[in-house]
Formats: sequence, structure tokens, C-alpha cells
Amino acid sequence: MLATVGALALSVVVAGARPTLSAPFLGIVRGGELGLAVDGLSAVLVVLVAAVALLTTVFAVVDLSPEAARARFFGYFLLFIAAMLATVTATTFPALLLAWEVMGATSYALIGYRWQDPGKLNDGTRAFLTTRAGDLGLYVAAGAVLAGTGGLVLDDLATADGGWLDLAAAGVLVAALGKSAQLPFSAWISGAMSGPSPVSALLHSATMVAAGGYLLLRTQPLLAATDWAATSAAWVGALTALVLGAVAVAQRDLKQLLAASTAAQIGFVVLAAGIGATAGGTGQLVAHAAVKAGLFVAAGSWLTALGTKQLPGLRGAARRYPGIGAAAAVAALALAGIPPLSLWATKEGILAGADSGALRTVGLAAAVLSAVYAAKIIAIVLAAPTGDEPLDDEEPGTRRVPVPATATAVVFAIAAAGLGALAVPAVAGALENVLGVEAQPVDPGGLLLGGVLAVAAFVVSVVVVRARPGVVRALEGGPLGTWVGLRRLLSPAPALAVARVAAALDDRVIDGAVRGVARAVTRAAAASARADTGVIDGAVRSTARAFRRAGAAARRPQTGLLHQYYVQAVAGLGVLLAFLLIVR
Repeated sequence: MLATVGALALSVVVAGARPTLSAPFLGIVRGGELGLAVDGLSAVLVVLVAAVALLTTVFAVVDLSPEAARARFFGYFLLFIAAMLATVTATTFPALLLAWEVMGATSYALIGYRWQDPGKLNDGTRAFLTTRAGDLGLYVAAGAVLAGTGGLVLDDLATADGGWLDLAAAGVLVAALGKSAQLPFSAWISGAMSGPSPVSALLHSATMVAAGGYLLLRTQPLLAATDWAATSAAWVGALTALVLGAVAVAQRDLKQLLAASTAAQIGFVVLAAGIGATAGGTGQLVAHAAVKAGLFVAAGSWLTALGTKQLPGLRGAARRYPGIGAAAAVAALALAGIPPLSLWATKEGILAGADSGALRTVGLAAAVLSAVYAAKIIAIVLAAPTGDEPLDDEEPGTRRVPVPATATAVVFAIAAAGLGALAVPAVAGALENVLGVEAQPVDPGGLLLGGVLAVAAFVVSVVVVRARPGVVRALEGGPLGTWVGLRRLLSPAPALAVARVAAALDDRVIDGAVRGVARAVTRAAAASARADTGVIDGAVRSTARAFRRAGAAARRPQTGLLHQYYVQAVAGLGVLLAFLLIVR
């Protein structure tokens, strides 16, 4: 607790002081040091991360059972928070990669914290491997920026030469989409619900899932320098908000609903990065953190007190526990985009910057779905309890919701409501000044349209959930309820199929090419040996034989008889005299 209190105090100090820090690491490369700095964007994020970390730590203290391995849990929990703080302040690739990897490793340990329970360690492994696969993109981006700029500075990404620019953009985009559970990586976030509720509250609000959105906001100049990357980010974000919003509508498990909605809401941040709406994306990141942390605190408290996270078993939970129920209701209304609460203001701030009519239409449809799944939560938890709903597999508890948990949810609810002030031009302008970005005009018509659509969708959805439960059950039993097949992408069967294809590719193509090259080299070596033996060595032997014959012929006159030498000399002089006479 003291560590997170200190972290929040220091975050406020550094947000105002804007310090920089550098430690030697790879001295031979420009930007090879472990560089950290606080600018406008990271100033907002460090305060956000530290504040959410403090409140979720309070919740964790009262939510974890006394028998739990608390030292192990809080050790990983604090390390996870530290990694996120380093991520949002990193200025060089070595610092970013180090923090990014530690965050991934500790998320695996936290999701699989109760490793003795069947399946929970597998869920942590699946989440880790999925995000880890995307993380490889950061290494590709680091190599591209090193080759394209001669350094490893994050701010130099947009200045990389030629094809290195596109490769860096592709690497950053893949890494960010994987970390933020955007399509097609979304399903890992479903398994992450196996972790303890405080982990879900932290991971889904201000840390790991938000990290990918932050990275794209941080590297927005890189996206802007490569039109295809900006367009891809915008459309992937919009489609994730739409598809995962539909998935959230069809969930029967509250934590699964909140997980799908997390990917959907971060999709708006990715959309903002793609269209250059940095202030809108940052506001969405902050508002969503408050909303989602509050809802996860409520869901976790109800799970501990009632023994269930299934929505039928939570019927009337807000009435049974009015304090945390009121906080959850405010957070859910904010999630729905109901004016004048936070996500109404931030989503419209993002959509106002969408130049494409098609992109704006998809974004509006996703915003309407936000109202639908938020209405489902409120309609159930505020309904009159009947007392006969089936509970989860776990034994129902008899605990009261602890006062600190209620207080934590209330603080998050106040923030979720208060951040609706971002719809006020003066407040939005203040955020833009902090971030150092150009002011974006507020669109009153867009705010009005978004608010009307959200309220209409919310009211209709509440009526449908209350009056037409068969429609709800049909959705829950359909493909949307099972995450439209996205989970199968991460199941062992596709992984084994990919492994078999990769093995066949390795054996038949790569190894075949190696063997083919070896055979060709062997044949060339044999031909070269024959040429060497038959031609070169033959020529050498022929020359040697010729010299031997010449030497033998030259030895014949060497008889040792003096009169023969005189005759040879006379003959030689005669030939020379004849030659001189002829020449003259």
C-alpha cells in the first residue's frame, strides 16, 4: 500500500517537473541507453497508472482471502505496475522493450496466480503467448529504426529511410494490436478473466490492455508518415469496437462481458491514433480506465460476496449491495455513453476527427453497442431479485462487500462521471495544451447525435432484457456468445495445424533447398575435380614429359669424347655462318 501511495505522490511531482533520466546500456548506438522522460502524454499516463494502481491495491488487500499467497501476489502486482510506468515514460527502444517484456511476464504470473485451479495456468499461458507473438513486432521495429536512422530513439521512428519506415510501422502496429487485444488477437483477453479480480481491474483499465493504445498514440507521427498504417489502425480499431461490442452484448458472464467491452473501448483509442485524434484518444484512455476499473471492482466484489459472476445469479446485486451497486450503475451509464458522462464526451471527440463517412458510421454503430451491453448490465443488477437464479460453480459466499471496496468503486464512479467535462471546450483545450497538440473543435451536432443514439439504444435494450429474455438467451447461445470463433484461433488444434504446416515447410522447402544446394555443390565439386585431374594435372604431366624428353635428347651429345665435341662445335659454327650469309 505504501509503495502505491508513494508512486502516486511521485507521479504528480514528475508530471509537473517533466524530468528525464538516462542510464548506459548499449553505448555504441545512438539511443542505446535506457532513456526515460516525462512529456505531456506520459505525464497524463503516469498519474493515471499510479492512481488506478493505488485504488486497485486497496481493493486487492480486502478482496484476497487470508489464505492466499499475498507476498507473491503483491510482488508481481507491484512489478507489473512498475513495468507499465516505465513503458509510458520510455524514450528509447531498449527501455521500452525491457518494460514491455516485464509487463508481459508478470501478466502471465498474475493471470495464472491460482495455478492450482484447473485451466487457469493455461489461460495465463495463452494470454502470454498471444501477446508475445505480437511483441515480436517491436523487435522488428527496433531493427528497422536502427537500420533506417542509425539509432534506437522512439521519436526517430517517423524519420526512417524508405522501406525501413514501412517495416517499423508494421512492427509497431502488430505489437500494439496484440497487447490491446484488437482483432485478430482479441480472444486472449477472455482467458485473462481467470486471474483474480484486482488483476482484471488493473490489467483491463490502465495497464496492459491500455499499453497498445498508448503506444500507437505515442508513435502517431509514424502512422501519419505511412498512410497505410494510419488507415489500418483506424479500421482495425473501429472494427474491433464493433465486433467485440457485439460479442459483449451476447455474454452471460459479467467478467466476460467486461473483457469484450474492454477490447471494444480500446478500439476507439486505436481509431483515434489512426486518424490523428491524440487528445480524443488520450481522453478515451483515461475515461475508460476509470469506468472499467470501477466495474471490475464491483464484479469482483459480487463474485466474492455472492459466489458468482454469471449475470442471472447477479440479478438484483446492486439492490442487495446499494453502495457498490450505485457506483457500478454510474460506471455502466458512463460506459453506455449517456450524456453528460465521460465516455459520451471522449467517443464523440474521437469520431469528430474521422474524415471518412464509412469510418464514422462504424464508430457510431460501435458506440450504440456500448449502450446495449451497458444496459444489459444495469437491467440485470438493478432488477428485483427472485432468489432462485443459479449461482456459479463456486459455493456462494456470505461475506459483506468490504467498505474499502465500496469506497474504491465510488471513487472510480466519480471519476467516470466527472470526466464528462471533457465535452466542455475549455476543459478539452486544457488537455490539448498538456499534450501539446493542436486544438480540435468540438462538434455540438456530433455530441447531440451520439447522446441521443446512446439514450435511445439504452432504453430499448433495458426493455428488451426485461421483457424479452428469450431474445437475450438466443444471443447468448449463438456464435457471438462464444466469441465468434476467435477463441479457436488460440486453441491447440490451430496451433498444431500451423506447427504441422511449418514443419512441412521446413522439411520440404527449407531443408529441401538446403539439400538441393548441397547436391549441386557436390556435383560441381566432382566436375571441378575431374577438370583438375584430367585437364590441369594432364597438362602439367604432359609438360613434364616433354621436358624429360628434351632433357634426354640434350644428354645424348654429352658423350665425354673430345673429338665429338670438336665436330659438334664445327657443325654449330657452320650452321651459324650459313644463317648469317642467308640473313645478309
